[in-house]
Amino acid sequence: MSAQTLDSPKRQEPAPKRRGTRRPRPSVKDKFLAEGGRRPPAWKLVLRYLLLLAVFAIMVGPFLWQLSTSLKGAGEDIYSYPPKLLPSEPTFDNYGKVAELIPVWDFALNSLKVALANVLTNVIGAALAGYALARLKFRGRKLATVAFVMAMLVPVESIIIAQFMTMRELGLNNTLTGVVLPACIGALNVLLMRNAFSNIPYEIEEAAFVDGANAWQRFTRIALPAVKGTIAVVAIFAFMGAWDDFLWPLIVLSDQSNFTLTIGLNYLHGTFANNQRLVAAGTIIAVAPLIVLFACLQRFFFRGVGEGAVKG
Repeated sequence: MSAQTLDSPKRQEPAPKRRGTRRPRPSVKDKFLAEGGRRPPAWKLVLRYLLLLAVFAIMVGPFLWQLSTSLKGAGEDIYSYPPKLLPSEPTFDNYGKVAELIPVWDFALNSLKVALANVLTNVIGAALAGYALARLKFRGRKLATVAFVMAMLVPVESIIIAQFMTMRELGLNNTLTGVVLPACIGALNVLLMRNAFSNIPYEIEEAAFVDGANAWQRFTRIALPAVKGTIAVVAIFAFMGAWDDFLWPLIVLSDQSNFTLTIGLNYLHGTFANNQRLVAAGTIIAVAPLIVLFACLQRFFFRGVGEGAVKG
């Protein structure tokens, strides 16, 4: 054997890989520490959790108390001290009594009609206006944007008399159309849609324009599918605003058959103010659709924060 062969080191063969074994993925804590992060002190963690509990108690506490009161029977004291959150014998009789005292389902149907019409008009109108402000070039575009911003600064109470006079001149008093019309397109919703459309890269629409797509095709086939999250946000805001509105329906409606749910439940506060169980049951009936709507659209709602991004 030559000297070169004797002096050369032996080549080490790689160890065979074991099948069925995987390296454990690093946790969020390990990544945080590997990047140089430090765990906050214990007193800061305790303070954060105390603040979260305080916010939870302030925001969710009244709803839980109303739910507990609505489930308490007539023989259970709702003013006991210390207060009891969990009812001893839960019952749904209060909800049945609410339906017996007022036509709550008719009121809920009227509110649903108003809310769905408000959602439809806001989604369509805000999407069209937002796309025009963000993507189309025309004279007065900046002035129109400023006008929508200024409209948000005007209090509703300052123009409510003018709205009432307008509905009366149009013959829409005491109609659900008169309830829907003033809020059919919200300025905030238009600005939200404008911001979402502005985040879409212009190169995508330029490519569609080169392929022969007109403005309507670019709006329906490119822009709208890219802003589904913001559309969900607009739909939720429009539904909540129409469902919870009390002042305007109270002014424009006079016939009980056209009352919305918020006005109809006001009878429980006036005539049956001493029975807080019925008032609590009516409140839960009014809030339940909003909870269901947000639970169904929360995925799109939180995705609307980063609207307009392009996936590779």
